[in-house]
Amino acid sequence: MLATSTGGVGRHVNAVARGLAARDVRVAVLGPRATDERFRFNVPFRAVEIGAGLRPLELLKTLGGLLRLRRFARGADVVHAHGFRAALVTSLALGRLRGRRGRRPAFVITFHNAMSGGEFRRRMLGRMMRRLGRIADTVFVVSPDLASRIENSQRALIAAAVSTPTRAADEVRRALDISDRATVVLAVGRLHPQKGFDLLVRATALLPDARNVVVVIAGDGPQRTELSALIDALRVDVRLLGDRADVADLLQVADVVAMPSRWEGWPLTAGEVFAAGRPLVATAVGGLPELVADAAVLVPPDDVAALAGAVGSLIQDAETAGIYRLRAADRARELPTDDDVTRQLLTCYRGLASAS
Repeated sequence: MLATSTGGVGRHVNAVARGLAARDVRVAVLGPRATDERFRFNVPFRAVEIGAGLRPLELLKTLGGLLRLRRFARGADVVHAHGFRAALVTSLALGRLRGRRGRRPAFVITFHNAMSGGEFRRRMLGRMMRRLGRIADTVFVVSPDLASRIENSQRALIAAAVSTPTRAADEVRRALDISDRATVVLAVGRLHPQKGFDLLVRATALLPDARNVVVVIAGDGPQRTELSALIDALRVDVRLLGDRADVADLLQVADVVAMPSRWEGWPLTAGEVFAAGRPLVATAVGGLPELVADAAVLVPPDDVAALAGAVGSLIQDAETAGIYRLRAADRARELPTDDDVTRQLLTCYRGLASAS
C-alpha cells in the first residue's frame, strides 16, 4: 500500500512487488490510480485513493479508499504500508479487522521520509509516526535519524537503482543543446524545498567560470515557478528539464552530480550515480552519510558557499574528480540489490504469517 508517489517510493515498491511475485508470493499493490499510471506495476493493482488534504472532498476520497482497503485486506496475510499517509490509512482500515485466518493481517510499515514543515507540524506528525510504529507489527526505516525516533524499528534495505543508458554522451549533449566545452552539473529529484535545489541555483552563481557551467535538473514539482524566478534573477544557466525517464542518459554527460537536499533517507538516485561512476556532492543529512560512505563529497545542509566550493573543486581538479569516480564505482558494488531487499521482506512476512 502506498500513497501518491513520483519517485523513489514507487520505484522501490515496484521492484519489491516484482521480486515477491517471482518467488510465487501472491502480491497486489494498492494505491491511487495516478501512482499506477506512473509506475505501471506488473502485479495486480487495486485502486485505493488517498486524499492529499483535509478539505471535505479530500476527506471523502480518503474515506472511500479506507473502505476499499479494508475490503481488500481481508484476504491478506500481511499488509505493508509505505510512507506516513499510507500507514495512517492502513492503520484505520485494519482496526479490528478479522481476515481469512481469523485475525487481523500482520501490519508492516516502512517510513521513507522525515516530517517536514514548521516546528508544530513536525512535532505533531512525529508523535503520530511514533504511535503508528507502536501499532504496527514491524517497522522499517530508511535512515539512522528515523530509527532513533521510532521504538523497535529496524533498518530497511533499499536497492540501488541501476538503469542502462540508451544514447551516447554526444547525442545527449546535442539534444540538450549543450556545447562540448561546457561543464555539466546534474541534479535529479522532485522540485520541492526538501531537495534544496534553490541552494544549487544560488551556488551556481558562485562557481568559478560559471558562464561555462550548465546545471540541469531533472524533475518537476511545486517549486518550479519559484526556481524559475530565482534562475532568471541570478542569470545563471540552470535548466529545469521536467520529469525525465532518461536519467541514465543524462548521467552520461554529467561532470558532477549534486544532491543538495535538506533531508534524504536512502535515495535511489545515489545508486544510479554510483553505478554510472560519477562524482557526487551531497549534504550530510539523514541517511546520506551512511549511504555514500567515502564515495562522495559531503557538505553541510543549507550552506550555499560550501556547496559551490565542493562542486567547483571537482570541476577544476580532474585528479580529485577521478578519485571520486573510482570510489563511486566501488560503492555501487557494495549497495543492496533488489534480491537482497526481497529476501529481507520475505523473511519478515513469513515470520509474521507463521506467528498467526
